[in-house]
Amino acid sequence: MERLSLFPSESNMEDLSYENLSRLVKIPDLLSRLLALRLDGGEKNVSFQWLGPHFLTFLKYVEELLRCFYPDCCRPFTMHNPYCLLKRLDDSAFDCILYEAIFSHHDNEHYKIFLQIILTSMPKLNEFFTIQTSITNNFKVNKHWEIFIEFLFETIRELLSCHKDSTVLVSNQLKFLQKGLKFLLTFIFYPIPSYEKEQKKSIFTEIEAVFNEAGLFLHSFFFTTDLVTTTEMDLAISGLLERIEIVLVKIKYYSISVSSEVGIGCLQVAESPTEVSSSQDNSSPMVEEIIVSLEDTTTQIVSKLVGGPNYRQIISIVGMGGLGKTTLAKEVYDHSRVRYHFHKLCWCVVSQTYKRRKLLTDILSSVSDVNRDDISKIKDEEELAELLYKSLKGRRYLIVVDDLWEKEAWDDLKRLFPDDSNGSRVMFTSRLKNVVSEISHVIIEPSPLSPDESWKLLEQKVFKKACCPQELQDIGKKIAANCKGLPLSVVLIAGILSNMEKKESLWQQVAKSLSSYISQKADDYIPTLKLSYIHLPDHLKPCFLYLSAFQEDEEIPVRKLLLLWIVEGFIEKREQKTLEDVAEEYLMELINRSLLQVSKRRSDNGVKGCTLHDLVLNMCSKMVVEDENFLFQHQFLVSNHRRLHHLYMGQFHRLLISENIFEAFSIAYNLEKIRIFDLNTDGNLLRGIRFVPDIRYLEFLKLEPSIGKLHNLEYLCLHHINVVPTYLLNMPKLRHLRVGIYFKGSYYDGARFTKNSDSFRINCLQTLGLVQIADLEDEEILRCSPNLRMLKYRSMDNYFPDLNFLSQLQTLTIAGTLLGCDYSMVKFPMNIKKLTLINLGLPWEEMSLIGTLPNLEILKLENAFSGKNWDTKDEEFRKLKFLQLDFVHLEQWKSSHVHFPALERLVLLECKVLEKIPFEFSYISTLQRIELLYCGENVETSALEIRQEQRDYGNSEFDVTIYSDWW
Repeated sequence: MERLSLFPSESNMEDLSYENLSRLVKIPDLLSRLLALRLDGGEKNVSFQWLGPHFLTFLKYVEELLRCFYPDCCRPFTMHNPYCLLKRLDDSAFDCILYEAIFSHHDNEHYKIFLQIILTSMPKLNEFFTIQTSITNNFKVNKHWEIFIEFLFETIRELLSCHKDSTVLVSNQLKFLQKGLKFLLTFIFYPIPSYEKEQKKSIFTEIEAVFNEAGLFLHSFFFTTDLVTTTEMDLAISGLLERIEIVLVKIKYYSISVSSEVGIGCLQVAESPTEVSSSQDNSSPMVEEIIVSLEDTTTQIVSKLVGGPNYRQIISIVGMGGLGKTTLAKEVYDHSRVRYHFHKLCWCVVSQTYKRRKLLTDILSSVSDVNRDDISKIKDEEELAELLYKSLKGRRYLIVVDDLWEKEAWDDLKRLFPDDSNGSRVMFTSRLKNVVSEISHVIIEPSPLSPDESWKLLEQKVFKKACCPQELQDIGKKIAANCKGLPLSVVLIAGILSNMEKKESLWQQVAKSLSSYISQKADDYIPTLKLSYIHLPDHLKPCFLYLSAFQEDEEIPVRKLLLLWIVEGFIEKREQKTLEDVAEEYLMELINRSLLQVSKRRSDNGVKGCTLHDLVLNMCSKMVVEDENFLFQHQFLVSNHRRLHHLYMGQFHRLLISENIFEAFSIAYNLEKIRIFDLNTDGNLLRGIRFVPDIRYLEFLKLEPSIGKLHNLEYLCLHHINVVPTYLLNMPKLRHLRVGIYFKGSYYDGARFTKNSDSFRINCLQTLGLVQIADLEDEEILRCSPNLRMLKYRSMDNYFPDLNFLSQLQTLTIAGTLLGCDYSMVKFPMNIKKLTLINLGLPWEEMSLIGTLPNLEILKLENAFSGKNWDTKDEEFRKLKFLQLDFVHLEQWKSSHVHFPALERLVLLECKVLEKIPFEFSYISTLQRIELLYCGENVETSALEIRQEQRDYGNSEFDVTIYSDWW
C-alpha cells in the first residue's frame, strides 16, 4: 500500500491543514462512531463513553506492528501546536485504517480508543472552524476562504452520511443548515454592480458571521467533550436558520438575483427551510414574498402563524396605503384558528411617532392580568417592560403591530418578547419594505385586487346583501376595473355610487370621469396617503413631487425619469458612485416605500417602466401646492388637449412635455431660467432657445446652431440628424447624446462624425448613440469619450474599432455587417455586461469572441450570425443570464447545461428553421423562463419538454410563454 502524502511543508502548512482535517473526517465510519459515543444516552441525553487513556500504548503497538511492513511510515509524536496536532492525528488515522485493512477487525478496541483520542484532541483545533481571512473589503474570495468553505460543507456532508436512526432530529436540521449556507454562498460568488458595493459589504459581514457561527457550532457539538442534548442542538441550528433567513431577506431587498448549484434559480416564492419535509431533497429558497389575492393571502398567513418553525418568527405585510394591509391583518387576527392557537394575543398601533410608554401600556392591557388603571399607575417604564416580559414568558403569543414606520421601535421592544421556541409570532404591517426587510423572516406583499375581486367588493359596498341589477353590471365592472386594484379606490367610488340614483346613464358619467369623482373625495383619502409623503427623507421629496408632471395612466420611462431628476439637481453626489447610480437608488427607495409601482422590467430584471396609482398622483399634485419648495403649479389645456405642467421650485423653473411649441414659448419668454425642454416639433421654431441658456435637458427633432450656446446642457436627444458636428462632442457638461435617424420608435440609421478629429477635445460623455464608425479617424474621434458607459454604433465598410480603451463601458450595441473582415481583429471590450449585435453576419464558429467575455450577462443577437450549426463550448458564457436570438437562421443547436451555468431567461424570436432547443437546458438549475415568438412547432414542443423536466426536478416556478401563428 502506497503511503499518502498528507503533510504540508512549513511554508504552506496553514493552507493544507484543512486538507488534512478533511481526510480525518472522511475516515470510514468515523463520524458515525463519534456520534454513537456522543449520543449514547439516547435521543434526549447526550454523553461520552470514555474507554481509557490508552492512546500512547495503542500508538506504540501500531507503530511497532507497521514498522515491520512500512519502516518509513511512522514519525515522532509531538503536539506542541494545533498544526502539529492535526498532522499527528492524520498520521494516526492512516495507521488505524491500515491496521484494519490488514487485520479486518472493524470493531477492535484500538479503533474505539482512537475515536476517543480524537474527541480529546479536537477542542484544540477550533481555529480551523472559523474564517481566517475576511473578504468584506475587496469582495474577492481568496484561497483561505475557499478552503474553509469546502471543509465546512464536507464536514456537514460527512455528518449527514452517518447512520441516522438515533439522530433524525439533528440530521434534518443539518439538512436545513446545509441548504441555507449554500444559498448564502451563491451571493458571495455573485457579481455585483459598483453602486451596490456598500450594501454588499454589510451583507458580506453578516454572511461571514453566519459561517463562523456554523463552524463553531459543528466544532462545539460534534468535536468537543461538552455534555449536550439533542434539544440544545436543535435550538442552536434553529438560531442559525433564523440568522440565515434574515440575511436572505436583505439580499432579496437589494434585488440581487441568487443562483445556486442546488437547483434554484433565484430567491422568489419558496417555503421556509424549517417547513420543508425531511423526505424532500429538492432545495428551496428560504425567503418568501407571497403575491396572491387577498383571500389566498389570509389562508397563507394563518398557516404561517399556527404552523412553521418553533422560534419566534417575524411576519410583515407590506404595500402602499389603501391596499388593505390593516384589513387583511385584522381578518387574520380574528381567524378562529389563530384565536384558538395562541395563549396571548395583542393588537397595537405604533403611530407615526414611536411612544414607548403608550405602546407598553397597550400591549400589557391585552396580555397581562393587571387591569389598565393599575398599569397606568406604574411610573417606571422599565418596570412596565419587565412586567410585559414576565406576562409573555412561557406563553405562545401573537403580537400584531399595525403601521410600522421605524425600525427603532422593534429594536427597542424585541428584548421584551421572549423566544421560548414555542411558536410565538410578531406580525407587522407597513408601507416601508426597506424597514421590515431588516427584521422579518417572511415578507408578504398582497397583490392589487383582480377586476373580479374589485367588482365583488364594489357590489358588496354599494348593494350590501342585495344583488346588482343586470343593467348596471357591465358598467359597474368597468368602473371597478378602473380602480386598478386598490381597495381604497373601490371603497371611495362605492361611497359615491351608493348616494347616487341607480341609473345606467349616471354610472356611465362616473366611468368617464372617474378621477374627478375620486378627487371630490380627496378629504377621505389624502390624509391616509399623505403619511407616506411626510415620512419621506428630505432628499426624496422633490423626486416624488416631480412625478406630478406626468399624466394619469402614463407609464414613466425610468431612464428618462432618472435623467430629469439629475438635471434638476435633485440627486446628491456620492463618492465612487455616478449620479445615475444614485438616482436609481432613489427610485428603488420610492418603490420600496410603495409610492411607485413597477410596470416593466429590463432584460437584467432592473426597472424599465413604472406607474403611479391615480390616488397617489392626486396626492402628489396636492403636495406640490402645499410644499414650501414647490410654490405652486399651473395646469391648463393647450390646443391638442394635453396638459402642460409648469412647475416652479424656488428660482428654478421647468417646462415639460409639450407638443404645442407656440404655447410653450409664450411661457418660455416670460421665464428667466428653464432647465428642461421635451419638445417633439420642428427645429425651425427653436431659434429662441439661446435666450434660455440654463437648459440642461433638450429633446428635439432637428439640429439648430443655437444648441451650441447651451453650455449647461447635460442631455441632448435629436431624432433627425445624420451628422454630428464638432461642437456637440465638445460641449463641456454634455453627458448623454442621442442622435441619428429615428423612425417608429427606434433608430434605424446612425449619424456620422464630422471628419476633423484634430478639433475634438476630451469630453465627459457617458452615453452615445447611434453613430457611424467607418475608419480609424472615426475611432480616434471616439477616443475623445473615454468615460462612455453605453455606446450604440453602426459599423461601416466592415470596420471594427478597438474599444478596449473604454474601461467603463458596460452596454454595447453594434449594427452593420462584418462579412469578409479579418475576424482576428474583432475584439470586444472585456468589461461589457450587455451586448446587442444586429446584422453582423459573423459565422457561428466565431462565437468564442463573445462567449469568453468574462462579465457578459445579457446577450441579444438579431440576425447577427450566419450558418446552420452552433456548438457551444466549455468555459464560455459563465455569467450570462439573458440570451435572446432574433431572426437567426440557425438549424441545429448543440449545447450542454454546463455551457450556460447562470442562464435565467431564454428568448427566441422568429427562429423558424431551428429544429429544437437543446434538451440539456432542462438541467440548467438557474433557468426560470423560456419565451418564444413565432418559432417552429418543434421548437415549441422542445420548450414544453424542458418545462416538464424542470418541474419534475422541483423547479415549479419554471415557465414557458409561446406566441405562435399556428396555434
